Amino acid sequence: MATDTPATDLRERVERVIQLIRPAIKADGGDIELVGVSDQGVVEIRFLGACIGCPSSPMTLRDGIERNLKANVEGVREVLAVE
Repeated sequence: MATDTPATDLRERVERVIQLIRPAIKADGGDIELVGVSDQGVVEIRFLGACIGCPSSPMTLRDGIERNLKANVEGVREVLAVE
């Protein structure tokens, strides 16, 4: 029987919150992909669609995605956008 590691559990909790955020991002023609979650609580996401190059992406990252993840997933310390 396989057991979840703390990193796996954190990733699953992050993915659940991203699924809740995703419809609002898709409504504006964009999307996000979860790239990775470190043991230190650093979440890496990739912007897709209309989010790529959008001048509002930094605000979406900070005020939407990062704020929601920190509020709803214990252990998330930082959210970074990667290419």
